[in-house]
Amino acid sequence: MQAHRLPARRGAFWLAAGFHLFRRNPPLLTALTLSYLLLVQLGMQLLPAVSPFILPLALPVLTLIVANGARIIDRRAVLGKTSLLHGVTGNGVALLRLGGLHLLGAFSLVGVMLLLEGGGMSIGDLEKGDDPEILWTLLKLLALATPLLMAFMFAPYLTGWDGVPPAKAVFFSFIACWRNWRAMAAYGLALALVAVAVPGVILVVGSMLSKFAGNVVYLVMRMLMVFVLAPALAASLYVGYRDIFHGTPAAEPEAVVESDE
Repeated sequence: MQAHRLPARRGAFWLAAGFHLFRRNPPLLTALTLSYLLLVQLGMQLLPAVSPFILPLALPVLTLIVANGARIIDRRAVLGKTSLLHGVTGNGVALLRLGGLHLLGAFSLVGVMLLLEGGGMSIGDLEKGDDPEILWTLLKLLALATPLLMAFMFAPYLTGWDGVPPAKAVFFSFIACWRNWRAMAAYGLALALVAVAVPGVILVVGSMLSKFAGNVVYLVMRMLMVFVLAPALAASLYVGYRDIFHGTPAAEPEAVVESDE
């Protein structure tokens, strides 16, 4: 298995390329992403007691189905009856095991946070806490969750499309993110700019004009987040996987990191 080490600017390119793929077929990516979000939301509402256990098991399959949409658009392929199940069919057990690792990682994260907070952390506590306390808790959660995000960012693609065993897929995904930390940082900054900074400025300006204008701007921004940004974000993750594990785009310097399968 190979992971290309890419320059920092490629990270910003992933998000731009995600929007480009979205523009080529908005209905497909939007439908897949909305279905993903709705299934997760319904699972949390209808089965609140067991959804924390079931959803992590299902996320690799759901992630791969959405990524197949981006893959089809990228390759300009024809959408067939089984195209969206590429990598899922025949790999159900492996993807379920990957989901089990995800579940284990999620509960480990919760356990560590409870230990750090003395066992008393809850959403209610965060809502009642002071702003600096909330910010500090969220920063700690982000720091602890980052290794988990790195380990599972590309793992579903590696297991489903490349046939990499779940444990190795988690390892290779983490190493790929670690080796490309500059590109990942650029990707995160670009995402923060598009998803937080720009919408925040627009909301502030709209609110300054009038309360009605602020409400309208808020509604429009929320719709754009769901119907445009979320599908483009899903496509950008596929682009990152493609760049790192399956060749370097032209005119981009690289270093290759090799691992034995």
